[in-house]
Amino acid sequence: MFTRLISVIFGALVGFAAAAAPAQAADDIEAKAQTCAACHGQNGVPLDPKTMPIIWGQQQSYLMKQLRDYRNGERDNPIMSPIAKGLAEDDLRKLAAYFAAKSWPAQTTGAAPASPPNGVAQCQPCHQPNFAGGPPAPRLAGLSYEYLVASMRDFATDRRTNNGDMPKFMHALTDSERDAMARYLSAL
Repeated sequence: MFTRLISVIFGALVGFAAAAAPAQAADDIEAKAQTCAACHGQNGVPLDPKTMPIIWGQQQSYLMKQLRDYRNGERDNPIMSPIAKGLAEDDLRKLAAYFAAKSWPAQTTGAAPASPPNGVAQCQPCHQPNFAGGPPAPRLAGLSYEYLVASMRDFATDRRTNNGDMPKFMHALTDSERDAMARYLSAL
């Protein structure tokens, strides 16, 4: 799996480099978005949902912030940071709008979510009552359990600090509370 992921990433970066000059000249955001699709999926379903978030239909303001944070080093990722650093501010804006305008991918119907776990109500003011997101926060409903629990853990351990409020919220929760929240949100 790791070798396959490295191959996909290398292919995406080579494809990005090859497409960057003509795409910039033509201002073709569709071509630039193909670089994103190498990992985040042609149909909105990421290559590895356990480690990659869904970006189709995600909040535009959130996407823009994350792209900026990758570009300026406030959020670090060995794949996303170099890609974002190669994009102009206007491209970041256009990519965020492009993916926000897409429909959230259809989910396979699984088990109905359990009753809301303790602590999840504190998330609703920003992430909205159905956790579908809205300014200022991203959609959480339907992201994979693994991605959610890893993000929560990163905030709780201060490995991810590009949001002033999230570390405080995640520090206040136990591992089992974060786990229950991630399971609940992924089932929505």
